[in-house]
Amino acid sequence: MNTHRHRQPLVVIAALLFAIVAGVSHAQTDPPAITDEEYETATQLYFDRCAGCHGALRAGATGPDLFPERLAEKGEGYVEAIIYGGLPGGMPSMGAHGILTMEEIDVMARFLLNDPPAPAQISLDQILETWQVHVAPEDRPTEPQHDLDWENFVGVILRDMGQVAIVDGTTHELVNLVDTGYAIHILRSSASGRYFNAIGRDGKASLIDLWSNPPEVVAEVKPCYDARSIESSKFEGYEDRYTIVGCYWPALAVILDGQTLEPIKMIGTAGYQRGGGDYVEEARVAAIVASHFYPEWIVNIKEAGQTWFVDYSRLNEPGQPLPITMLDTDLYLHDGGWAGDRYFVVAANSLNKLMVIDAEERTLAAEVIAGEIPHPGRGANWVHPEFGPVWATGNLGSQEMTVMGADPEGHPEHAWQVVARVEVPFTGNLFLKTHENSPWVFYDSPMSPSPAGSVTVCAIDKVALETERCWEVPGAAELGARVVHPEFTRGGTEVWLSVWGSMNTPSFIVVYDAVTLEEIDRIEGDWVRTPTGKFNVYNTANDVY
Repeated sequence: MNTHRHRQPLVVIAALLFAIVAGVSHAQTDPPAITDEEYETATQLYFDRCAGCHGALRAGATGPDLFPERLAEKGEGYVEAIIYGGLPGGMPSMGAHGILTMEEIDVMARFLLNDPPAPAQISLDQILETWQVHVAPEDRPTEPQHDLDWENFVGVILRDMGQVAIVDGTTHELVNLVDTGYAIHILRSSASGRYFNAIGRDGKASLIDLWSNPPEVVAEVKPCYDARSIESSKFEGYEDRYTIVGCYWPALAVILDGQTLEPIKMIGTAGYQRGGGDYVEEARVAAIVASHFYPEWIVNIKEAGQTWFVDYSRLNEPGQPLPITMLDTDLYLHDGGWAGDRYFVVAANSLNKLMVIDAEERTLAAEVIAGEIPHPGRGANWVHPEFGPVWATGNLGSQEMTVMGADPEGHPEHAWQVVARVEVPFTGNLFLKTHENSPWVFYDSPMSPSPAGSVTVCAIDKVALETERCWEVPGAAELGARVVHPEFTRGGTEVWLSVWGSMNTPSFIVVYDAVTLEEIDRIEGDWVRTPTGKFNVYNTANDVY
């Protein structure tokens, strides 16, 4: 087994020692001075880089709360050190990786030691002001207007550029660049695969028509100020009819027309933890998947520890209710994906749990203990010769890939039991991915505080359940980049990884043979700036992961 053994990077040790010294000797009683201009700059930086883990209100979720009274006990130097050097549990090294300058770190530390701003609410009228249909449904083509294999297109998020690149998965050529929201979080294929639904961290949703020549945004709307999730309707008879956006702020979900993105319904998600605990104003919507058993979405309410089944079958019937079934799960629900075609697995990552939801029965089937801060993305599925169908997650805060049995009918003795904890060399995993035509699970670690870890990818043997090989992507470290998000092409013969660098410098997407692990290409060009997530149309539409 060829793996790195970076247990505690020197940069992290140095940062922590500095943090401890700074915290002991520089605890503060008064907030540091900050100008209005600095406060505005830091507010935007916090939204872009921090709110996803720590919350718009700084109340914490995946990461701890960042309330000034707690941080003041540590002192400004401590806060600066942690921002600069990161922590092994998933806090990235913002300074060591060049994500923030020293001036920005100074402003952020002072901002965090002052009271947070009160984020604004949003109204339907405000949402409607942002709604635009660029190409009406009746004016769109009835068949593809190009001869490319659009089901093998790969949508590449260019995070800080506010763009999505549509790349031909066969030729590796750029098909088109489309302007979207800022910092697109995910692309979700519609049921037919014709459309990409894109959602930005700025809350802007974009509908991209892949049949157009070239592919283009045909509708857009901004139903939130901050968002992470979007999904279309996929139940038979409702394909592509509706879309739902899950907001991080304000605390709501918004149902849209699937063809035009016209707002239809706003659903507030603020409420009580698990139906009987503390009141949660910032109850954010995390992962959403479309059920194939019923005309509904499975919607996860992060800070409330609830999973909602939102029935969209009556939306076109005036005066009819919107049925929502609420299931108590646990805290804090983040991301997840299908295990087989019946069970949805979502990470309750503050408790290191995986919550297994039976989509057919609408019940909680099991709770499984993963590693520290599980972060599955959509997870990974394959059939093991001994354990049968299995599902795996990576973990932000521990050096393991957690594999559990996922076949209660055929292999009940292993179902929802951890069958392997595969050792990996770094913390900081965000995504893992596999395909039935590859013998490997590909595993990244872009949130590792170690510079070596953030540019390393691992291939894990799906049968031996061992890390076979880990390697640093050549050229990534020189760019000060991170390697992130493996994605397979439709046939599973290639796996692509993004080299996520600065928006000021072009980087690349590296392409590997999904069997031999040999590098076979690099997708390069001036347009390849801050590439992150990649989504193959066929695999995304058909939940292949």
